[in-house]
Amino acid sequence: MNPRYPIYVISKGRPQRCLTARKLTEMKVPFFLVVEPQELEKYKEYHPDVTYLITPFSNLGQGSIPVRNFVWEHSKANGDVRHWILDDNLEGFHRFNRNIKPQVTDGTIFRCCEDFTERYTNVPISGMNYYSFCKNSSSCNPFTLNTRVYSCILIKNDLPFRWRGRFNEDTDLCLRVLKSGQCTILFNTFVVGKVTTMRMKGGNTEEVYGDTDQRREFAESLREQHPEHVSVVWKFNRWHHEIDYKKHFTQELQRVKGLDIPTGIDNYGMKLIELPKDNN
Repeated sequence: MNPRYPIYVISKGRPQRCLTARKLTEMKVPFFLVVEPQELEKYKEYHPDVTYLITPFSNLGQGSIPVRNFVWEHSKANGDVRHWILDDNLEGFHRFNRNIKPQVTDGTIFRCCEDFTERYTNVPISGMNYYSFCKNSSSCNPFTLNTRVYSCILIKNDLPFRWRGRFNEDTDLCLRVLKSGQCTILFNTFVVGKVTTMRMKGGNTEEVYGDTDQRREFAESLREQHPEHVSVVWKFNRWHHEIDYKKHFTQELQRVKGLDIPTGIDNYGMKLIELPKDNN
């Protein structure tokens, strides 16, 4: 089963290391690989069989914001209700169930997230948590309500906000949604394995991360945008922003009126099986 809404994978400077494109291709999940025109031929060398979306601009030096807004408008123009936007350094997609996190082999988990999100009228943003944030050794709720969503995001296209700024754009967009009284959903039952941004060359590593004071600019810019919710702290040998989501955002989900949800467990046909070991 595949997602109902289009997936956009934004990539720059990583034709050989566009992990998300590689994994989605392996899973036979349709998606747009969004690249700048000067890099198209190089990407085709490594990803010859994907659908490309070419940006109308190149080397703007503004990080990912222009292309994020570009794909949003592309999806709207196609009449989509929502769209997925994925970072290019996702190395795997997993279902977290009964304290194990096996990889999935098709796009069913995207459809699960879509269907659950659309049970509610006030969830314009949802998405999957990071693999490393959901520990096998501890209990974890199926989803976290009213928090930030990073890297694997489902966005409702009629949301009046757009991507902005240069740093922490995911957190900023989620905060604006939450401050408007709406909800976000971060799924823990479906998670993504992500390679740490600074460990991979390419992308916006140099444009965004290259010249900062231990990432203090990241935290300070978010505090300037949302001073009533954001503080700046030093921990783990660098600067961080800190937000008490539970304190500030207590709004509840609003179910679609008249929605009939069948009783029992619907696994969408997913089964836990042991795959043959890769001899390579």
